[in-house]
Amino acid sequence: MIDLACLIEDDPIHVFLTEKFLGASGKVKELIRYANGEEAYFALKEKFEKKTPLPELILLDLNMPIWDGWQFLEEFTKLAIEKKIYIFILTSSIDSQDELKAQKYGMQDYFRIKPITANMVTEIFDMMD
Repeated sequence: MIDLACLIEDDPIHVFLTEKFLGASGKVKELIRYANGEEAYFALKEKFEKKTPLPELILLDLNMPIWDGWQFLEEFTKLAIEKKIYIFILTSSIDSQDELKAQKYGMQDYFRIKPITANMVTEIFDMMD
């Protein structure tokens, strides 16, 4: 069971689908949502600084306004967080450069093409075990 998960996604349809599949899994107690990388970064940075619980799982879109997923990752990975946080990239991008960039962060195994499915959610939880 995951106490806290985080969804960073600007598309309301993908937010709806993700909430639906995570809820149906019964494995997430609480889901926090942010519409862009900047909003998510500063909110999670504040949680880190105040020593309040951080999410165990982050589902991250790449193409968003203000800060995209790459900008979020660039800044978030600079924080000295000791806790293991699984970050899965969920994107509609089929650009091979995005997959190569994911390797820079060691996330090639955590890169998924939208839309999210029930099987994808099961796969994510299996990878976290």
